[in-house]
Amino acid sequence: MGLIQLLLIACGLMAMMVVGWMAVAGPSPAKESARRLQALRFRHSDSATDKVEAQLRKAVAQRKPKVHAIAGSSSRIDALNVRLHRTGLSWTLTQYLYTSLILGLVVTVIVYLKSRAPVLSLGAGLAIGAGFPHMAVNFMVKRRINNFVTKFPDGIELIVRGLRSGLPVTETLGVISGEIPGPVGEEFKQITERIKIGKTMDESLQDTADRLAIPEFQFFCITLAIQRETGGNLAETLSNLSDVLRKRMQMKLKIRAMSSESKASAYIVGCLPFAVFTLLWWINPGYIGKFFQDERLMVAGTGGLVWMSIGAFIMAKMVSFEI
Repeated sequence: MGLIQLLLIACGLMAMMVVGWMAVAGPSPAKESARRLQALRFRHSDSATDKVEAQLRKAVAQRKPKVHAIAGSSSRIDALNVRLHRTGLSWTLTQYLYTSLILGLVVTVIVYLKSRAPVLSLGAGLAIGAGFPHMAVNFMVKRRINNFVTKFPDGIELIVRGLRSGLPVTETLGVISGEIPGPVGEEFKQITERIKIGKTMDESLQDTADRLAIPEFQFFCITLAIQRETGGNLAETLSNLSDVLRKRMQMKLKIRAMSSESKASAYIVGCLPFAVFTLLWWINPGYIGKFFQDERLMVAGTGGLVWMSIGAFIMAKMVSFEI
């Protein structure tokens, strides 16, 4: 039995062990007990703070999807359609699949012509064909979300000014769609269009919240829900929310600036081996080509990629902060 077969068997056994552990491991009894005690405290406490927090938890629970699914969808195909819609581009599922297929075939042919190793060529084609379009969609989604979060406090300020001037909430939503360009205006335009065709404002906002999955917009929806249940000055509440979101964005930018040096070092350390390997392959293909012919070097290269991936994942988690 060759080294490749042994490596595949070891990876399969490890995957089976991980799946078995995930199936056997259940929820933590301590966390479940703490959750129940917290629920009893909210239910029987006379404190105003506890009552407000209970109402907030109730509003959050009501706005969660009733069916646990991927990206708020019923299947992975629907989830992929949602992700493509989040990019803000006119991409279709058919275009995405054809792009992945063509890219995978091109990479497979190029690697096979260079290495004459069918298994390695197929693996590289699958990895590039499935991974690169996924990374491109993630990049587009993150860029659009950042643009939305940057302009969203301005939209809330427009709502506040409209409420203080006497306009209803639905009218101020239409003002946002016409005054603020970019993803904020596009999303609020869709909200107003849903309201015009007969949907309630709650349903329209919930549809957008489920599709975007942005905490800032969830805060906005929860604020409106709590205000309808408890009453109060909505303009003042939204003004405070806008101030909180601006400070949250400032904190994110501060953390990004403080961790930029570590991220740059991680990018350089992670990309340097691949750059050196590509340059050596370009200069002396015969020397580096043994990595695609000798099974021992293929196993060593695979192990190096695995350990580099683990290190990159750890470095990414070290510089990732939730606000």
